[in-house]
Amino acid sequence: MHAKTLLTVAATLFALALPMTGAQAHVDHGKPQFGGVVAEAGEAQFEIVSADGKITVHASNHGAPVATDGASGKLTILAGAEKREVLLKAAGANRLTGEGTYSAGAKLLLQVQWPGKAPLQARVVVR
Repeated sequence: MHAKTLLTVAATLFALALPMTGAQAHVDHGKPQFGGVVAEAGEAQFEIVSADGKITVHASNHGAPVATDGASGKLTILAGAEKREVLLKAAGANRLTGEGTYSAGAKLLLQVQWPGKAPLQARVVVR
């Protein structure tokens, strides 16, 4: 084969492989990674986990962790006629934490605020 033909074939194969790598990044999008429930809000995805009397919110953007330095939030838990609020504080890396629990059937309303940015709001029903 001529060098020009080999180059064309190689470029074509490379171009065809590019969309596959993008698709791989979205394979886990929307799926819980830490045993919680996933809620979307603007450019962020949040996984809300309840364990041992503590709520942990993991923030990401298309699978990449989103730093929560300086961020704060509030999780409103609606369960039947009961309404509880859990204040969330940055807990390193891409996490916010607070004291509380939720159970199946609860409606979760999450609000997260980063300094100098508009708050993000997400809603999810625990299944």
